[in-house]
Amino acid sequence: MIRSLYTAATGMLAQQTQIDVTSNNIANVNTIGYKKQRAEFADLFYQVMEYAGVESGTTLGSPTGIEVGLGVRPTAITKQFTQGNFKETGNNLDMAITGNGFFQVELPDGTTAYTRNGAFKVDGAGTIVNSDGYKLLPEIVVPENAVTVAVGTDGQVAVLQAGETEANQVGQIELANFINPAGLHSLGDNNYNSTVASGTAIVGTAGLEGLGQIKQGFVEMSNVQLVEEMTDLITGQRAYEANSKAITTSDEMLQTVNGLKR
Repeated sequence: MIRSLYTAATGMLAQQTQIDVTSNNIANVNTIGYKKQRAEFADLFYQVMEYAGVESGTTLGSPTGIEVGLGVRPTAITKQFTQGNFKETGNNLDMAITGNGFFQVELPDGTTAYTRNGAFKVDGAGTIVNSDGYKLLPEIVVPENAVTVAVGTDGQVAVLQAGETEANQVGQIELANFINPAGLHSLGDNNYNSTVASGTAIVGTAGLEGLGQIKQGFVEMSNVQLVEEMTDLITGQRAYEANSKAITTSDEMLQTVNGLKR
């Protein structure tokens, strides 16, 4: 009975993690470029009371043995980089990636972060930046007298300046990809940085070498499916209540045992 108290407690902690992850997914259902997360679990060690197949005295060995599980633990929270839905904005500097890849932005400390959020803008100097003012890499500057900005599916950026009839190329957007995107470290603000698990960034031209193409005038919305998350939330809540009930039941059984000496 004491064992059941601790086992059920691990179940409650695991389901709390599940609900935390699901709540974060629901909170970011409208976050541009957000990728949903999935909690994964594994059972803990087993207390072996009798090994399978081991003979005891004159009796034959048990074909199954007796093993009592000691609970559950979280093993990973995995990011799922499936494609989100596209939303048309009409903004020339909004971009979405159709397929694999990440935009590269420069953080204030000079390091590079990676993001699927393609809602870009220009700052006072004409540099293309994200909502936090981080520069898009490679750095691209839009001339002050630019009338229109066109971004090709391969990332070429061309502008039509006032008084001219032909567009001029002002930069080339490069995308980055990773062998294991799920190993990226989340920095918040829709940004990631590379880790040993993700591998180093593989930088290239959009549309080539497995990289997706760039779609101008669109942003990629969150890949969270609200119906699925609500289902997971209900499942997690019920599992949490069931583990809580197991603790209550074990406590009642202990009270009964303690009452036998009276």
